[in-house]
Amino acid sequence: MGNTGNAEGPRHAVAVIGGATAGAEAASILAERGVLCAVFEQNPRPFGKIEDGLPRWHDKLRRKEYDTISGKLDHPLIHFVPLTKVGDDVGLAELAGEWGFSAVILANGAWRDRPFPVEGADAFLDRGLVYQNPFIYWFNHFMEKAYDGPTFEVPDGSVVVGGGLASIDVVKALQVEGVRRALAERGIEADALEIEHAGVPATLAKSDLEWGDLGLRGAGLYYRRRIEDMPLAEGPADADPARTAKVEATRRKILEKAMQKYCFEVYPLHLPVEIQSQDDRLAGIRFQRTEVVDGRAVPVEGEFVEVECPMVVSSIGSIPEPMPGVALDGQLYRFSDREHGKLEGFESVFGTGNAVTGKGNIRVSRKHSVEITTYVLESFLGLREGDRSGEEALLDSAGSEARALGERVAGWVEGRTPLEPDAIAALLGRVRSRQGEVAYDGDYRAWLERVTPPDLG
Repeated sequence: MGNTGNAEGPRHAVAVIGGATAGAEAASILAERGVLCAVFEQNPRPFGKIEDGLPRWHDKLRRKEYDTISGKLDHPLIHFVPLTKVGDDVGLAELAGEWGFSAVILANGAWRDRPFPVEGADAFLDRGLVYQNPFIYWFNHFMEKAYDGPTFEVPDGSVVVGGGLASIDVVKALQVEGVRRALAERGIEADALEIEHAGVPATLAKSDLEWGDLGLRGAGLYYRRRIEDMPLAEGPADADPARTAKVEATRRKILEKAMQKYCFEVYPLHLPVEIQSQDDRLAGIRFQRTEVVDGRAVPVEGEFVEVECPMVVSSIGSIPEPMPGVALDGQLYRFSDREHGKLEGFESVFGTGNAVTGKGNIRVSRKHSVEITTYVLESFLGLREGDRSGEEALLDSAGSEARALGERVAGWVEGRTPLEPDAIAALLGRVRSRQGEVAYDGDYRAWLERVTPPDLG
């Protein structure tokens, strides 16, 4: 790739940590302003949660976002550095200091699941307790011939604890895979993507079957608040009672459609309080009933429900992975200026996207029109008879935040003392040395072709 942003070459350089939606957007903004960028990506491919956290039935959205990300990263001033995890392979303090970058942008997302809120729960990991991120990673990749990652069974009657869009996707994955296997036992071949697109009742009808004929209990989603409180559609902060009621009705309508199409049940006002075990494995979960008071789920004294289940998938949110040298504010990175994404303890490190918010799933469109929000969410959840034309709207907030941060960082960087040509050359030498260590030769498109499994969707 060439390296000149103008006749004199670039005068500033920025390291971007993470190459997916937010990272590619920020790098593109900076490169268009003549700033040299090095994008450090922990995986071989830069697609992040679009590839590993978004269930594989979002195939059109995934391909579109792959093209968008690659179009931004394949730029003369952007140097892609794959298979490099900041904090392990290179330190954040090194990039912000020794390497000589003018600034560093954290766009590394939220890959760590929030701990399941029951004492001693992690003792049951891989023995009945499963977290959302590895589960969806498995669901997206297990059919690949070369897959060697974690493996999960999908036992009937599994429980999902959550309440947002991501938890609905987890329930759908359980239902789709359960139906596929049940049909296979009857000698009926059904593709998982076809089941998701058509829905469970329509899929079964092709074989003159109904849900009750399968003998499945099905998955259940348990949520600590009301269905109307699920973080699906958002209204304006200053909404009047009439608008609030519309938003709540939209949430219920969307969820009820999903329940009908994928044959799962939802149990609101349930808070997990204890894991029940048998032979050192999870065998059930004890919930305490709740009531919503001033928007908070308050346990109801003495009211408990015991649910037998072979597996619990925790889908209560994601947080950034801890990074050496980075202070934490609870489970999130500590920012001295959260509004502008400036990391505490560093003069020139900024954050965007899920690294700031701690939200690991695609965020809900913030458009306040109930009609538009309903359309977007129903498209994303596959409830509009195969129409997914509104899916990409759910990526808008992450992209727009990254664009805004890229512009702010570009303005901040341009006010700094320009780097000398020798400093730029030395920095590029370090970048190319790391690329060489992972056998990346600088040809982004050729690299993607080489590291993409032939059977990866």
